Amino acid sequence: MSSDTAPRPMVFGYARISTTAQDESLQVDALNAAGCDRLMIDRASGASTDRPALAEMLDRLRPADTVMVWRLDRLGRSLRHLIDVVADLQARGVTLVSLTEQIDTSSPGGKLVFHVFGAMAEFERDLIRERTHAGLAAARARGRKGGRPSVWTPEKVAAAKAMHGSGAQDVSSIARALGVSRASVYRALSLSTRPEDAA
Repeated sequence: MSSDTAPRPMVFGYARISTTAQDESLQVDALNAAGCDRLMIDRASGASTDRPALAEMLDRLRPADTVMVWRLDRLGRSLRHLIDVVADLQARGVTLVSLTEQIDTSSPGGKLVFHVFGAMAEFERDLIRERTHAGLAAARARGRKGGRPSVWTPEKVAAAKAMHGSGAQDVSSIARALGVSRASVYRALSLSTRPEDAA
């Protein structure tokens, strides 16, 4: 296919309003005035993961297209999500334009935004990694290993063994009485009793 018949790059305008009571006209008017070819509008709270218009727009994007928003907070439901979306746009060769912040990543100065967001993503990953390692080290220092805390206290273990040893209650009854699963009772009893003996 020759370049003469190749589809021209599209400018997608994305608007989001938090509730149905809000009016999207401010965002829509600004995006239309800026020359968007197509508007995609979601009516969802900032934290909502259900954004069908955003998902459709991201699916339609092609290299050299542009995503235009009235303000950056309209695009991401959180800073983490915004960083991920911006990184995805960069990887796909899509320009990001924010009217309020006057960001245009097709310009030399605007390209810095991609680098800043990329650095923020890396910085956050490093922080999470450091906190995880520090937490595990602190837990080991206190004699604990990583993972969820056990539901079993020494008192519960003793009660389970006593109930089982009396022969008056089966594993299911012990589990109900202690508020744990049957499998958990088997594991606790396996300290001194095999699961098949505890059935």
